[in-house]
Amino acid sequence: MESAQINTDNGLERKLGLFPLTNIVVANMIGAGIFTTSGLLMGDLRNPLLMILLWIAGGIIALCGALSYGELGAAIPRAGGEYAFLSRLFHPVLGFLSGWVSFFVGFSAPIAASAIGFTEYLTRAFPDLLSLGVFEGSFEAAFLKKFYSILIIVIFTSIHVRGIVFGARVQNFLTILKVALIVGLVFIGFSLGKGSFEHFSQGSDFSFDFGGWKTIGLSLMWIMFAYSGWNASAYIGSEIKNPSRNLPRSLIVGTGLVLFLYFCLNLFYIYAIPPEDMGGVISIGGLAVGNLFGKSFESILSVMISFALFSSLSAFIILGPRVYYSMAKDRHFFKFASEVHKMYHVPSKSIILQGAIACVMVLFGTFDQLLTYMGFSLGIFPILAVFGVFKLRRSNMSKYKLPGFPIAPIIYILTGVTILTLAFFERPVESSIAILTVIVGIPVYLFFKKRYEMKDFSE
Repeated sequence: MESAQINTDNGLERKLGLFPLTNIVVANMIGAGIFTTSGLLMGDLRNPLLMILLWIAGGIIALCGALSYGELGAAIPRAGGEYAFLSRLFHPVLGFLSGWVSFFVGFSAPIAASAIGFTEYLTRAFPDLLSLGVFEGSFEAAFLKKFYSILIIVIFTSIHVRGIVFGARVQNFLTILKVALIVGLVFIGFSLGKGSFEHFSQGSDFSFDFGGWKTIGLSLMWIMFAYSGWNASAYIGSEIKNPSRNLPRSLIVGTGLVLFLYFCLNLFYIYAIPPEDMGGVISIGGLAVGNLFGKSFESILSVMISFALFSSLSAFIILGPRVYYSMAKDRHFFKFASEVHKMYHVPSKSIILQGAIACVMVLFGTFDQLLTYMGFSLGIFPILAVFGVFKLRRSNMSKYKLPGFPIAPIIYILTGVTILTLAFFERPVESSIAILTVIVGIPVYLFFKKRYEMKDFSE
């Protein structure tokens, strides 16, 4: 018999049911990506129907990944996600490298990006926030944007240090608020807005030559970044009640819901904005509402989106430290990262460390620099993890056999490899930096391995 208070063998507690788990998946997925990338996509594709098809394709790929991770998570219900799967099924070095990439790219960078996105939307609505008279010239605006972004990271890090239950309650509220915002925006936009369905037939013809396919590959990589988080509940497997049932369901329900919301939201964007005006616009939601209802409503929506980004930022802060915690428990990371707070039962030092890294990224990076780097880096290890489903089946380790095998994992693996290959040809510099991040992790792994082997020998 399971209890919400039963401790797992690693000090974390199984307290989370299906509703908060699904909320974490939805919150982790709906973030800066959907509110910023559609304008960038239209700038490259210049074809609204193709863009809609790519968003649907990205959702189907994410669903295939969710089906695969549901089976993996039910068989290996441990904190850490890909780290736990790859370490158990293949080799600890692959698990470590996935955690190493997560440390910088999977969580810290999206936290920084969400914080930057929050500040951009908030200051779009209240430009006076960037001119408080603290400094002179344009330096003040740049400084204050960094300051607000870091402040919000510090606030939410402080919230989640106080425990998973308290953090989950905050998460539930923010996620419901964000979903309600999107549903209301789409409904009001189509029923009362002054848009045009003729926008769907506008735009340029797309050329499916090699250059065109490279553009599609890069576009899908950005779209998959917007869908990243479909695997979110797998990262907190050690804190899930009845994980063999709740973990797969949360992944599938959460991903399916987000696919539908993304489809509707992109229809809304195109209905509101002619394709030629949409291309290259970052704050696409604000522009859409401004076109439909006027500038005053654009400011109101910008505020709402800025607060909606709290939800994804909060979800990243919940999930990332569980990876570093698992790595440290396996002695592949600094020991302090495995320490669980005696009162709040969370890996508090890992949470604080992640917040500090995200603040550093805010100081030295911009949103567009983070986007491509994150997209490529985050595509690598889920592909390897999905391979693990085949090993589960061969070794009879599956505890919850989900439908779709072997089609779902094959679709995810083939499309994932194709997207990364095309994106590399389109953006070789950013892609190479992502690959270099992985390679640098190998000597780091050997350092920790040797360090603890020497410690064991001396003892």
